Amino acid sequence: MDNLVIPQNSSDRYAKLADIAEWYYIDGLNQSEIARRIGVDRSMVSRMLTEARKQNIVEIRIHRPLSSDRELGRGLERRFNLHKAYVLVNSGGDYAQLLRQLGVAGATVLKGFVKPGIVLGLSWGTAVSAVVDAFEQTRPVSIRIVQLVGALGAQNSVYDGPGLVQRLAQTMGCEGYFLNAPFIVEDPNIAQALLNNQNVAEAISLAKNCDVAVVGVGSTEPEYSSFYQAGYVSLADLNRLRSFGMVGDVCGRHFNLDGGSADLDFHTRIITITEQHLKNIPWRVAIAGGIGKVEAILGALRAGFINVLVTDDEVAKRLLEME
Repeated sequence: MDNLVIPQNSSDRYAKLADIAEWYYIDGLNQSEIARRIGVDRSMVSRMLTEARKQNIVEIRIHRPLSSDRELGRGLERRFNLHKAYVLVNSGGDYAQLLRQLGVAGATVLKGFVKPGIVLGLSWGTAVSAVVDAFEQTRPVSIRIVQLVGALGAQNSVYDGPGLVQRLAQTMGCEGYFLNAPFIVEDPNIAQALLNNQNVAEAISLAKNCDVAVVGVGSTEPEYSSFYQAGYVSLADLNRLRSFGMVGDVCGRHFNLDGGSADLDFHTRIITITEQHLKNIPWRVAIAGGIGKVEAILGALRAGFINVLVTDDEVAKRLLEME
């Protein structure tokens, strides 16, 4: 009986969807029982449950048990002089599943650093987004969260810096501070003018005083470069970086496999924390995994951008072999 008339886009409809979701997910009623209760057929209940999920009335969180390889972690800590290495045992799923698991592991590691009064810096990217998604906070905590890298653009709001700062600040019930500038511009003079802007300068000043930074590790391989895949950096820019031997970046600061940098025009056109100020942050937590990022992670470690690493066991083994 698909004859239940509920006004679309109204609070009445959302309330009904919430009722059905509670009966199904919390009270344990099956779809046939719910259908009889509200006078519709089972297929209508199924569609309404699907709609409840699409409208974010229902959020499903799966707490997959994570396993870590402590021996590999200790090996990385010794080899690369890390404060901490969390090595996730990859359960063999696809990259999206690995990313979610790294996010949960990263959120667990981050929680150990969260204390009232600290300044927390966030870069951008899918790995940092996974940490933000997984982070849970039951009560407000008095910290400040600041964006470390200029914005990529509205089309990437899920893993762009402003969106990540806003989401985590809401979760923690604290203040977020934004770097109101694009990540990259066409002319070094424009970049310098933006860095001299008062609002931008204030955000950069706060970023310099971070106690903890959570960052991803970017790659210059086109298939693994989030900058390129997002359409924010051209293939010509990427190829030019690769021609100088650059294998990856942290906060837009690129490096080669040995951890060295170069006098790149690219670096004069970006709005981000400086290399030295990033390295001065006491705790620099990198979330990065997947075999395609091994060279980038190795370069970041050798460059000194990272002193806490959350990665997977396949990457950890390759890092130790290559080093």
